[in-house]
Amino acid sequence: MGHNKTPAAKTGNTPPVSGGPDLSPLQKIPGDFPVNLYGFSALDRYFGIPDLPFIYVETGADISVLARTFEDLRFPGPALADGAVNLQGGVCYFRCIDPEEPWRPSYTLLSFRQDIKTRRFRDPSGLYPLIRELRDGPPGKDGGRETGSGEPWWAGLYSGADSRRALMDGALVLARYGPADEEPSRLIREIAALFNRLPAGPPPGEEEQRLLLTGLLTSPRPGSGLELLKAAGFLRDFWPELADMDDVDHSKEFHPEGNVWKHTLETFRYRKPGPGFDLRLSLGLLLHDVGKTSAEPSGAHRFEGHAELGARQARRFLERLGFEAPLVEDIFYLVRNHMLPAALPRLPLTRTEEIMTSPLFPTLMELYRCDESSSFKGLDAYYESSAAYQAYLRYRRNPYRSADGRKLRDGVMR
Repeated sequence: MGHNKTPAAKTGNTPPVSGGPDLSPLQKIPGDFPVNLYGFSALDRYFGIPDLPFIYVETGADISVLARTFEDLRFPGPALADGAVNLQGGVCYFRCIDPEEPWRPSYTLLSFRQDIKTRRFRDPSGLYPLIRELRDGPPGKDGGRETGSGEPWWAGLYSGADSRRALMDGALVLARYGPADEEPSRLIREIAALFNRLPAGPPPGEEEQRLLLTGLLTSPRPGSGLELLKAAGFLRDFWPELADMDDVDHSKEFHPEGNVWKHTLETFRYRKPGPGFDLRLSLGLLLHDVGKTSAEPSGAHRFEGHAELGARQARRFLERLGFEAPLVEDIFYLVRNHMLPAALPRLPLTRTEEIMTSPLFPTLMELYRCDESSSFKGLDAYYESSAAYQAYLRYRRNPYRSADGRKLRDGVMR
């Protein structure tokens, strides 16, 4: 893949990308130290996709310089970064350049750099044809582009890499830059087989796991990355709540797309991208049916109470990964109430008004739309529920109507 060749450099200008952390505070680093985006952060800029909610920065400044520059610098641990600082819009993770002990990425692909000051890219491993192929697709037969690399990106796996972190990086590469037309099951099996050759490092910590899950769910194709983690045993080892969903079958009458796990991954296909993919909605989709792994059948209801069970499981899972409490409670609301939109046109206002007044209710409706779309049911029920919600909003603003549409006279119901 070029990682054994003499390093070459190619440059280019970055397109403007919205979202992600504000990089302007990095200009405060004193002196002429190099300051580069690297790995996923540089690739995102080249691909022209929104930044992750966190960025990776390489700098020639040592940790003492960074500590003097950023009063709130913290030290997350060498497995993750030498230092970290909260910026507007996200977190910056610093790696300090050490000429005597150069850092090696798990894949040569992640050696890509972008100079923050000049905004020009650096390709020290000569991977430009491969990276362009990932961005634009395989080269055509007309010779109008550079030829392809001849090898896949995972062929650049560093032989001394930590198997767990190589797996985590590989999952995120698939989720962000992998093929869009289908879930690459063959590629996943081939990539997963590579990790048996590598030494196992320490288990990933809370922050590493949280960043991984956040990165996957704010990527275009989280299902690909999650499937790789499942195939390599990561889910069973660290996120068993998710692994258990693959053991729960669905009724083919209502869910011909597969079991609970397959259904969950299918929901991500129907998210609407803005400047990026909403983490709150994506966590709600990931966990909306997690309660089915522990629900018991009752009469005609195979998964009785799975929304309530799932909300509690989701809260414990997210707390274990260190997500902030307000976000955890938002996901609790989404999972606990994800069944309600289907019944909205038939329930009395006394049952639904408190839930509909939540600022999260539009996100709950988006979750319902993705859930319905992934189940091959069609969207008739979603549109009916949307009409009921719109009517509620309209009546709530009308001083001559109650919230359920009944006429009022001088504030008194007729």
